[in-house]
Amino acid sequence: MSNYQFQTTFWSDFSIADVFGKQAIKDTFNRAFKEWKDNHVYLTELAIVTNWKCWDFYHAGKHDISQMYADYYYKCREYALDHYKGKELDYYLDFTD
Repeated sequence: MSNYQFQTTFWSDFSIADVFGKQAIKDTFNRAFKEWKDNHVYLTELAIVTNWKCWDFYHAGKHDISQMYADYYYKCREYALDHYKGKELDYYLDFTD
C-alpha cells in the first residue's frame, strides 16, 4: 500500500465527518457510495479508507464507530463481489485482500 497513490479525498472527507459524529459519518459514506459505487477504483479506495478508519477507532476504544466503519467496509466488499467482474474485481481484490 505504501506505493499506492490515492485518487480520492475519502480519507479527508471521513476525517472531517469524524469530528461531527456518527450521523456525519453515515451521510459521508452514503453520498460517496451512491456516487462512486460503479467506479471500481473509487469503491476500492472507499473500502480501504473505511477499513483503516475501522481499525483506528477500534484501537482508540471507540467500538461503536469502529463497527460503523466495519459495516461500511463490508457493504463495499459485498457490492464489489456482486457487481464487478474481470479486471475490475481483480483490482478491488488486489488492494483490499
